[in-house]
Amino acid sequence: MILDTNALSAVVDGDPGIRPHMERAASVAIPVIVLGEFRFGIAQSKRRTIYELWVREGLRHYRVLDVNEETSSVYAEVRLELKQQGAPIPVNDLWIAALCRQHAMPILSRDGHFDSVKRLRRLSW
Repeated sequence: MILDTNALSAVVDGDPGIRPHMERAASVAIPVIVLGEFRFGIAQSKRRTIYELWVREGLRHYRVLDVNEETSSVYAEVRLELKQQGAPIPVNDLWIAALCRQHAMPILSRDGHFDSVKRLRRLSW
């Protein structure tokens, strides 16, 4: 399973609603894009120290997915499909969706626009 930014925040904040998904997942990955969004949020947070500590200590328990040449092909495919459907989604979420499809993993997210992406399963809490 791949974590979207809102799911990563829920994990770090200890949201009990997310626990069942985390326990059932064979593996959990964090896209580098999500990590960038999360770090941007940390920079503006009143709880910055706590979140920075989690990044230093907690991140090592997760696989970080990088964008590569294969991802760029999947990105173009997903973006074209969404354009043809008239259902664009935010650019960062396009990259995250491409990583989900590339690695054949569902996404844990509260963002319903991922439902527009073919061959992508969204989990929510």
